[in-house]
Amino acid sequence: MSGPDRNMTQRLIAAAFEARKLSYSPYSHYQVGAALLTADGRIVTGCNIENAAYTPTNCAERTAFFKAVSEGHRRFQAIAVAGSPAGDTLTQYACPCGVCRQVMAEFCDPDDFRIIVAGPEGAHRLMTLRELLPESFGPDNLS
Repeated sequence: MSGPDRNMTQRLIAAAFEARKLSYSPYSHYQVGAALLTADGRIVTGCNIENAAYTPTNCAERTAFFKAVSEGHRRFQAIAVAGSPAGDTLTQYACPCGVCRQVMAEFCDPDDFRIIVAGPEGAHRLMTLRELLPESFGPDNLS
């Protein structure tokens, strides 16, 4: 599977870690950061933002996508996600939730878009959107 080169993968993971520091997670204490790579090479970050009412909570991945789309970007290459209970290190992998996967399906080619999930001790997993969301519903279903 191709995807971002090793240098870009590391840059995206580092940006996701930095975004994670901005997480507003006073209820779950689960901090997530995301770094989204646009088609033109720009990195847009996002963090999870919780709300006492729970439903208005927004994931890091969607925050990054919504920021990017609101700035005029519509095509994307990859996203890195770094999430774990509060603390300076990751203790687990945090794959995007179903709602975030559906947002990705709105804007990304399922075979070309790469999801990089950072894990403990500098490890990471690389997968396609199709692997995370097989048989997805998208814009093509409405035409």
